[in-house]
Amino acid sequence: MRVLIVTVVHTPLDARVHHRQIRALREADVEVTYLAPWRATGTERAAAIDGVRCGDLPRAVGRRRIRALRAARRAITRLGPSHDVIVLHDPELVLAVAGRRHRLPPVVLDVHEDLVASLSDRSWLPGALRPAARWAAATSERWAERHLALLLAEPGYADRFAHEHPVVPNLPWLPSTPEPSGDQRVVHLGRLSVGRGAHELLAVGHQLAARGGPVVELIGPADADVRDTVAAAHAAGDVVWHGFVPNERATTLLSGATAGLALLHDLPNYRRSTPTKVVEYLAAGVPVVATPLPEAAALLERSGGGVTVPFPPGAACVSAVVETVLALAADPERRRRLGEAGRAHVAAEASWDVAAPRFVEHLRTLARGA
Repeated sequence: MRVLIVTVVHTPLDARVHHRQIRALREADVEVTYLAPWRATGTERAAAIDGVRCGDLPRAVGRRRIRALRAARRAITRLGPSHDVIVLHDPELVLAVAGRRHRLPPVVLDVHEDLVASLSDRSWLPGALRPAARWAAATSERWAERHLALLLAEPGYADRFAHEHPVVPNLPWLPSTPEPSGDQRVVHLGRLSVGRGAHELLAVGHQLAARGGPVVELIGPADADVRDTVAAAHAAGDVVWHGFVPNERATTLLSGATAGLALLHDLPNYRRSTPTKVVEYLAAGVPVVATPLPEAAALLERSGGGVTVPFPPGAACVSAVVETVLALAADPERRRRLGEAGRAHVAAEASWDVAAPRFVEHLRTLARGA
């Protein structure tokens, strides 16, 4: 089987696209061609998993998306017919295959998020344009359901569609030998934005630094509207900001941490999904401190791997996080108990090790059907 994977939005080393799906395909001896914004993100193609054929595309950023979309359409038209399945990882790439489906193999749209709801967390999209953008997003999804195969990253996305579609959860590989929780570090993995608690994370870092508590380490890129503030906090010593780190290295930075933070706001895009970072903390044996989004709270309840704090914004959230972290730092037995419970739950029910074979077999089924 030959699979063409395309993104113009995500960094080429994105955790779901590269480290999970492409790795699973290559381990199953599937041939992979990967079109992604290598040059635009400053990423070396040599960083790709062995055996992957890489092609470069422009990157779609903010309102600058047309050039990337046109380049993707040309590349898919040229390369698609020589593959058995095409997997698209950005909703706008639906336009790259519209009108050309009869020339292409089965096309899969991997639905990473609640697209319509996510527009409220896009700082580059003016408020006056959001109603029109929501209409366009909903229209695009309806077209995709009629003409493409869909994969859903969360069961909660299912009610947006008229028919049932396979769910391929955004789960981490299970680390083999994580260090026991106990380092004087608190970690946050993932993109930094207002809706993902960037301001609260910086406030937590400032207060912990003032009280001699664990250092807050931020592992991931920052949106443009918070980047300068994050950089200033790093320069002041309130936090350590690593910037974007490839997933396989990022997960090693989790190992041994006192706690993992997930301070997402109560926004529509987050209410029906489990934050991937929460599962990654649990997999690494790191106790979780998270806001009480329904899926995250339910996972922590089932696993026994962490605690919840009030939603931001507000001082109550920051204060609760600081006190919880200081209590965990002072209680090694509780850290051990939470870390072991969380990791055991992920090993049994929620790791990519279990989901990967199902993902590969689903693509094989589509290819056989074609």
